[in-house]
Amino acid sequence: MVGITLKHLRYFEALARHTHFGRAAESCGISQPALSVQIKELERMLGAPLVERGARQVGLTSLGKAFLDRARHILVQVEELDGLARAATGPLAGQLRLGIIPTIAPYLLPEIMAALAVQMPALELYPHESVTKTLISDLLNSQLDAAIVALPISEPALQEFALFEEDFVLIRPINEANNPVPSAQTLHQMRLLLLEEGHCFRDQALSFCEISTAKTRYLMEGSSLSTLVQMVGAGMGLTLIPEMALPLETRMAEVSVARFPPPSPARSIGMVWRNTNPLAEKLMDVGAIVRQVAGKKHRQPYPEF
Repeated sequence: MVGITLKHLRYFEALARHTHFGRAAESCGISQPALSVQIKELERMLGAPLVERGARQVGLTSLGKAFLDRARHILVQVEELDGLARAATGPLAGQLRLGIIPTIAPYLLPEIMAALAVQMPALELYPHESVTKTLISDLLNSQLDAAIVALPISEPALQEFALFEEDFVLIRPINEANNPVPSAQTLHQMRLLLLEEGHCFRDQALSFCEISTAKTRYLMEGSSLSTLVQMVGAGMGLTLIPEMALPLETRMAEVSVARFPPPSPARSIGMVWRNTNPLAEKLMDVGAIVRQVAGKKHRQPYPEF
């Protein structure tokens, strides 16, 4: 039992997360046979199997599930020990694993990376784009240091840091440019295009349009904001997109843009990280830089705290 190492724990956690030896090995930067050897060695030391090896994916045994909880707790504690050292050595340096949702990443991430390169040159940013549910899970499992998402998250283990607010705008076919802007109550009677399930922006649009999830099967869906705007340009309906997406997404589409009268739909964007992360104060510095970037793009940043 004394031979168990952090490497064993990291490899096992990766296997449990990916449920596949090949994908887990790739995420760890090793070969599949090498990962398999490490897992078998761990099982030998424990004297019992941790995983059930299927033809296409891996499942956890009862021991594996209990072991995973404890392994993840240990790995988080080790990450925070590293964070303590980094917090005590001046400006933030080294790797920063930053998650970001797909309805922000294409429109803000390039400017964020450029600004951090200038203001925090010793920082190595590793961005990861995914939907909110996945980012929060990765944060809680110490796979990410922080994430930029739509607030509120309402997860007790995470600290929220507000960055800025932005409005939603209505995208319609070009021949509807002079039509009155529909109210929220009438939007759901139209051919509304939304992102696929799993995107928080979809849920925000549904809420504004007063559409229950039970009725979403009658709506048309797309995999990205780019897809939605192109579908509108083809005359297939109308959609809502965040204001930051306008310059990029409307550049190559024949569509019209309309703004809603007050109170217009909007979202609040912020950064989140674990309450126990010793780098919290330095992550606020990163958040302040993101806020500056947002301000330069003519949105409404929150005031400095």
